[in-house]
Amino acid sequence: MVNRRMFRPGFPDVKDTGSQRPQHNGPVAGPIPNKKPAPPESTHAENFYWVKQMQSHTPMAVVLENGEVLKGTIEWYDRDCIKLTRTGNPNVMIFKRVIKYVYKDGEESADGGEE
Repeated sequence: MVNRRMFRPGFPDVKDTGSQRPQHNGPVAGPIPNKKPAPPESTHAENFYWVKQMQSHTPMAVVLENGEVLKGTIEWYDRDCIKLTRTGNPNVMIFKRVIKYVYKDGEESADGGEE
């Protein structure tokens, strides 16, 4: 049987690495160097998705929080709502806050494979 020992740095090694940090003078100090920057406020991924679906006239299914499913193509969007163009039914504007999820109409994965 092999006796394996976990490597742990000695106290002087830890003390040396701790002394490399910059000293902060007072409560007003700048950001710590080598710290990972904060992620951007907006990645614009949502805008890219809506524009892509609008340009390709992809048939979409919008599931609302109450379970109702609306099908059509996305004609227009803004920060708070989307406009869904439907054939045989009136066009509707839907507030994004009542949308549960959106998927491409006809995708089997959205219905759990039941098509």
